[in-house]
Amino acid sequence: MLEERLDHPDRRDRRTVLADAAVDVLAESGIRGLTHRAVDRAAGLPPGTTSAYFRTRQALLTALVRRLVALDQAELQEIGAATPVPRDVEELVAGLVAFCALRLTGEGRRRTLARYACAIESVHHPELREILVPRENAGRRVAVAFLSREGVRDAEERTVTLLTCVDGLVFDRLVNGGAVTEEEIRGLVASALR
Repeated sequence: MLEERLDHPDRRDRRTVLADAAVDVLAESGIRGLTHRAVDRAAGLPPGTTSAYFRTRQALLTALVRRLVALDQAELQEIGAATPVPRDVEELVAGLVAFCALRLTGEGRRRTLARYACAIESVHHPELREILVPRENAGRRVAVAFLSREGVRDAEERTVTLLTCVDGLVFDRLVNGGAVTEEEIRGLVASALR
């Protein structure tokens, strides 16, 4: 009965608001700061609202991870759909540098901080790891298509390696500051093409 009420369309919007607020709390305060009360405050809702929708901390964390993945996938789909296969290495490098900047500033930075905190937490909660597994999306397909067109036989695997290395640079800059440079990305692309 309670679950039926929570799944009502009006309630689902409230769940999204709470999940978005949880992302904010996690990005600002880290995993220890992620509490039901902190999410209530961040969402501007009365105390107890978050616990009414997500009874346990694990339920809240799971909802947060699902929301992060949905937002990331939507962003990657949009970027991929709007981006033709690069004509040359310089276009791919420029696209990846721009993507890194998205992940390191503004809304993207907030989500990136939360994503990495969730990735660490998933070591202890395998159910979160299942949700965080990288998905197929239009952005990834653009990179695969470029490498394939350049004659790379194992384009899928090389794309995974390339994007994992790009992610590592984003992580490093998130922790240590600075931007991901064209030279760094150019080196990674050159390695993928070898």
